[in-house]
Amino acid sequence: MKLHSDSFPNNTPIPGEFAFCIPADQGHVTGGANKSPNLAWSEVPDGTRSFAVICHDPDVPSKADDVNVEGRTIPAAMPRVDFYHWVLVDVPASVTELPVGADADGVTAKGKREQRTQYGVRGLNTYTDFLAGDPNMAGEYYGYDGPCPPWNDEILHHYVFTVYALDVDSLNLSGKFTGAQALEAMQGHVLGKAEWVGTYTLNPDVKS
Repeated sequence: MKLHSDSFPNNTPIPGEFAFCIPADQGHVTGGANKSPNLAWSEVPDGTRSFAVICHDPDVPSKADDVNVEGRTIPAAMPRVDFYHWVLVDVPASVTELPVGADADGVTAKGKREQRTQYGVRGLNTYTDFLAGDPNMAGEYYGYDGPCPPWNDEILHHYVFTVYALDVDSLNLSGKFTGAQALEAMQGHVLGKAEWVGTYTLNPDVKS
């Protein structure tokens, strides 16, 4: 199984068009265009009945105490955890490409509400937890929302886009399911998978 994106080459920086946050002319960051990138897959395994799309960042700080705090940095040695940026399941077997903006086109304060779209069923991404304490942004964030790593992080962040070919029409997930819960539901049903990786940083001292 192969995965490709016309939005950026594999293992290269993600353009700001697909980011939740971009560098600001004044201050540190401002809102990005937050479009979901193009993904196209081929050489699908026989017996595939649906797909799932997951994007996660494995480089997120395990402690948020110093995140975006003036005069502080997040050390490279800090343990890291997964942050899910895109959770989309029950993608029909007839769909082998997602065009730019298929699952997000702009930052939606308090999150996108609709769970089922023509491309599948959206799960919650981790912005749901990350923005829970912000009264202007708190809400349920479904589907895709792009990169916005801490601007004071010492490391480059990696965004792993994975498409899974599954042997079931539906994972029977609904309501407030997360990326981790989607992966758990896939166990025993994965016929194949393919990955595409992008990088991103908002720290001007980190080379992208």
